[in-house]
Amino acid sequence: MSSPNTDKEDVARSPVTGLSTLDKFLPLWIILAMILGVLLGDLVPGFAEALDYWSIGTVSLPIAIGLLWMMYPVLAKVKYEELGRLKKEKKMFGVSLTLNWLIGPFLMFALAWIFLADLPEYRTGIILVGLARCIAMVLIWNMMAGGCSESCAVLVALNSVFQIIMYSPEAWFFVTYLSSIVSPGSGSVVQVSIIEIAWSVIIFLGIPLVAGIVTRFSLMKRRSKEWYDGEFAPKLGPYALIGLLFTIVVMFSLKGNTIVALPFDVLRIALPLLVYFVIMFFVSFGISYAMKFAYDKNVTLSFTAASNNFELAIAVAIGVFGIGSGQALAAVVGPLIEVPVLVGLVYVSLWLGRKFYGRNARNQAGVKQE
Repeated sequence: MSSPNTDKEDVARSPVTGLSTLDKFLPLWIILAMILGVLLGDLVPGFAEALDYWSIGTVSLPIAIGLLWMMYPVLAKVKYEELGRLKKEKKMFGVSLTLNWLIGPFLMFALAWIFLADLPEYRTGIILVGLARCIAMVLIWNMMAGGCSESCAVLVALNSVFQIIMYSPEAWFFVTYLSSIVSPGSGSVVQVSIIEIAWSVIIFLGIPLVAGIVTRFSLMKRRSKEWYDGEFAPKLGPYALIGLLFTIVVMFSLKGNTIVALPFDVLRIALPLLVYFVIMFFVSFGISYAMKFAYDKNVTLSFTAASNNFELAIAVAIGVFGIGSGQALAAVVGPLIEVPVLVGLVYVSLWLGRKFYGRNARNQAGVKQE
């Protein structure tokens, strides 16, 4: 029988026991960041235009800075030297690819037609969001909910490769071909080059990934692995959340005037997105639990399936249809809805972990999957 002290230590270190003090108030910080962004974009003359000026093509430099700021600390905490042990977990990767590249796109397509059948521009934008699988913010949700950082890094890398290969043909299939079958003449032509997608992946994943790898191995060599994981890495967490809040302020300020001017349009776009995020999370969590994945792997699978790469969706919508198009507005609304919903699902995940995995979740997380 374990001693009381041992039990207390186990609960304290369990990934499902709760959030840090900073994390516990994150919903409040996010709400304040959204309000600040809307106020800046709507009330400060020229603020949104000034932010939009700092862009290279369809890539907003302020958003890129925020995302890199957010992702670097998370990727610097990944134990890359342990990735080799994930080679045996083919079942987990197979489930992830099925959820991300089969179930997710079809679900978003169906919801877009159910909720936005009379608004073709918004409908197309929503479909483009569903095709862009997450390679950025999922690292934050996974970290907060106690997911496996190593598995998340691998799944993000896999999504990046599949994104380069699959996004263009899937955009044609869902937006052009399948939409025309549902309603003849409703299909739109979407031409997205592989180079554009690869550029997005390099910026939003490649840069922070390389920086994280270099940081980890150089500092471990200079000091020690124990020092890095025990002292240095834990101090990086708050910087990732600050980067998240900065990104939220920028995103909401860029579209603050639109949110105020077209609130009902934003609500129409938000509804299918809300349903999508919730369904994808619970379906993924249920499948992972039924397949007996440990809690940390379940969390990683669920959040990678429920999240989307809004950077790519926005870039494609603007590049193909124009910055003032309904497709671009729908793509921009995507992260505005995703952020608060996914934060809420972090708390749901922690509750589900306590309910279905119990106080031994930390030990179960170490069980190797076949």
